[in-house]
Amino acid sequence: MGIVNIDHELHDQVRRASTVTYRSINAQAAYWIRIGMLCEMNPSLSFNEIIQREMAAAGITPPPLGAHAA
Repeated sequence: MGIVNIDHELHDQVRRASTVTYRSINAQAAYWIRIGMLCEMNPSLSFNEIIQREMAAAGITPPPLGAHAA
């Protein structure tokens, strides 16, 4: 655990994004850092492919498209 120094504009963007995604500012920054790292480590995969892979690794199976909650 440590402190990461970022410029004020980026911090403001993280703060605004965190309200949209219902995450804390720290959780939003950690999410962006992790996704950025995964994108750099897997340049042949799209963002959506990376998210699908991470969801599957977490045991999350999305419902089929067009499925509605009853």
